[in-house]
Formats: sequence, structure tokens, C-alpha cells
Amino acid sequence: MSADPGTPKVRAVVGLLVAFELVSGFLQGAAVPLVPEIQDWQGISTGQAQWFTSVQYLAAAISVPAFGRLGDLHGHRRMLRVSLGIVAAGTVLVACAPNLGVLLLGRALMGPLAALLPLEIGLVRDRLSVDGGRRAVGMLVGALTLGTVLGHGLVGPLLTLLGGDLRPTLIVLAVSAVGCLVLSFTAIPESRTRGRGRMDWSGAALLALALVALLGTVSRGAAWGWASAPTLGGLLLSAVLFTAWTKVQLVRPHALVDVRAVARRDSAPYYTSGFVLGAVMLGGQSVAVSFMAASPAETGYGFDLAAWQISLYGVIPNIMAFAGSALCARLATRIGYRKLLLIAFGLLTVGYVSLLGVHSGLAPFAVANALVGVGCGLALGGLPTVIVEGSAADRTASATAVYNNLKTLGGSVGGAVFAVALGSLVIGATDTPSLTAYLTIWTGGGAACALAILAQLGLSGRKSGTRAPAVPAPAGSVSEGPG
Repeated sequence: MSADPGTPKVRAVVGLLVAFELVSGFLQGAAVPLVPEIQDWQGISTGQAQWFTSVQYLAAAISVPAFGRLGDLHGHRRMLRVSLGIVAAGTVLVACAPNLGVLLLGRALMGPLAALLPLEIGLVRDRLSVDGGRRAVGMLVGALTLGTVLGHGLVGPLLTLLGGDLRPTLIVLAVSAVGCLVLSFTAIPESRTRGRGRMDWSGAALLALALVALLGTVSRGAAWGWASAPTLGGLLLSAVLFTAWTKVQLVRPHALVDVRAVARRDSAPYYTSGFVLGAVMLGGQSVAVSFMAASPAETGYGFDLAAWQISLYGVIPNIMAFAGSALCARLATRIGYRKLLLIAFGLLTVGYVSLLGVHSGLAPFAVANALVGVGCGLALGGLPTVIVEGSAADRTASATAVYNNLKTLGGSVGGAVFAVALGSLVIGATDTPSLTAYLTIWTGGGAACALAILAQLGLSGRKSGTRAPAVPAPAGSVSEGPG
């Protein structure tokens, strides 16, 4: 890692990147509350409106590995600007969309939002010392988390402030994205380490097909039926494509993803933990909301909360996640990142298991979800750092991109599994989820987090120090001067 921690220029870089992540989180957090407004604006069905969010997730899953590798090869600042340019164009298309096709195209162009964090982590690892890089990663993850909370909570008031007109609200979001693009051409230096080789375009295309097959099938599984021919066929096709892609990556000298490094005994548990984190954090977002909205008189559970009360209690775990990610680097300096991650998934396990016993009282229910939030925040801050510091210097963005994609895949799979539980474990002949459905989901979440702990404990012979050993750049990597 190149170190240049003392210059004002590098400090300015971290500040600008934090601003980018705040806006990135705001854009992502604002999407879900706007779905009903999008439905009314475009005159489309509920199912069609869901593609407003789904198409961006698909585009993100496809673009993140490619952008990460291109950043390692050609410079993280360069690809950061390209990503911001594409996102800005997407937000402008969304704001000006005359029809559903243009709207969805704009949302697809916003997919590289998810590539910003891997590229930024690659840049700070190259430009900062080990300790400075760790603090920067914590700040970036914290900014992304805070931005998501603000986007989710403020887009409604913003819409009201602008007279309930959706288009001006979308224009404000577009202006924020364009502003980030302009700022990216100011004080950001280029990373100096370059990966060797060339872009594996065929590997990127094959991975994209596999991801589209998997995520597309999972997103439509409930509508098609999980045992239907299209669903089973889509899952089988994705498995075949992933198998073929893995074989190609193993024999290709400059592969898109270093599969052997991902599967190493000292790194695989953390990639797996990223998948688990995505499943319980992203996949379970709507579970607590539906539980709090349920009427005890009708279902025998829940708190019959109004929408504003659900928003109030729902923001608690998000605030705690922000606090956890912000404190991550400071806490890890004292106990080490490996112990920190054990604590993170320990809190997640305790939080989900606690829900089994405290779901009848609103205050203890909120406390249990707060524990889940802290665990998520610590994991969000710690996992990228451990994964990055275990990767080669010229694979930083690529390694982070793989982690991001596994987290997203975990969210998709977790959401599908939770939807099956809520749809099959119902009260009598109704379609209302029973209490057993929620207890099953919380049990599964706790068990998954406990398995992540066991996987991390299986790293025999490795101590949890405060500082992980620096990984030297592989032979053949090119070191260039600052851009």
C-alpha cells in the first residue's frame, strides 16, 4: 500500500468520498418510499412499479465486478468518475422520463451507485496508511448508512415541500448526482498501483448472464410459484452458468475474479459472512415493518402502529447501524477486526434470538432490533476492511466488489426465503402470516448469524491482532505517479 497520509490533498479526498457516499445512500434510500408515487405517476400496476427498484439491483450486480476490476487496471479515480457520470445520466433520465421504458432505463443506469464504495476503498487503500485507510473505510460505510437513513426519512417531507409533485423531487435527486460528478473533477488524486493484465470481458458477460438468471428468477419466484417450471428452470440455468463461469475464471490468467483467493481458508468465511449479512439485513427489511403494522386483535401479534410510528421505530436500527459503523475503526484498534466481527455477528445472533421472547412488548422489541442494528453497523464497517487487507494490492476494488455482490445476493435469497415463510405459514385459510412465520424467520436469521460465527472461529492458527499484516503488491504490478 502506498502511504501519503499527511498531505491536505489526501484529507480532502476522504471528505469528498464521504460526500459521494452520503448522496449515494440518499439516492438508494429514497427509492423505496417513492414506489407508490411512481406507480401513480406512470399509471402502472404494483408489479410493474416494483421494477423501479429491482432493475437497479440487477444492474448493480452486473456492473460492480466489472467496474471494480476496471478500477484496479486503469485507476480508481477514473472509474469513479465514469460511474458518477453514468449515475448522473440515469437520474436525469428518471426525472425526465416520458414513459415506463425510459424510466427503467434510467434506473438501470443508476446501477453503478453500488460500484462507488469498492472504487473508493481501492483509492483510500492506495493513498493512505493502514490506520488511515481503516478510518476512511469506517467513515465511508457510515456515510452510506447515514445517507440511506436520510433518504428514506426525508424524501417524503421533500415531496410534500415541493407540493406533492414527483417530478421536481426527482429533479432534486438528479441535481445532487450531477453535483457529485462535478466535484469528482476537483481535488481527488488518482490511485498509483495498477493491476497487470487486461479486462476479462467474456468473464464479465458470463457472470452478468448468471446473475440476471438468478436474481431475475428470485425476484419473480413468488409470482411464478417456487415449484413452477420457469422458477426451477431459471435456478438450474443460473447454476449451470455460475459453474461454467467458475471454471473459466480458474483457468484464465487475468480473470475478472480471483476465485482461488475468494475460496481461501482465511478469506472464505468473511465472504460467506457478507452473504449472511445481506440475507438478514437486506432480505429482512420488510419483516419488522409488517409485524409492527399487524393488529393484535386480528392476528394475535403485532402492535397496530400507524405509518408514522412504524417510521419512527423503524429508523432505530438504522441509526444504531450508523453508530456501529462510525465506531468500527476505533473499536477495532483496541481489539482487532476479527474479534470485532465476532462481536458483530454475536450481537446479530442475540438480537434475532431475543425477538423470539420479547415480540409481545414494543419497547423490548425495539431494543432487540437496536442490537441487530449495532451488529449490522459493525459488520458493515469491519467486513470490507478484513477482506481488502487480505487481498492483493492490485485487486482491492475487485475483492470489495465480490463482497458487495455476495451481500446483494444474500439479500435477494434472504428476501425470497422470508417471502416463502410469510406466504406459506398463514392464519387458517387467509393469506395473513401467522406468528409462527415470524418466529421461523427470526430463528433462521439467528441461526445464520451463529453459523457465520462458527465459520470465523474455524480460522485456526490466526490471531485477532489490532493490525493485519500488509499484503504486498504481486510481482508485475505497475506503480505510477499520482494523477
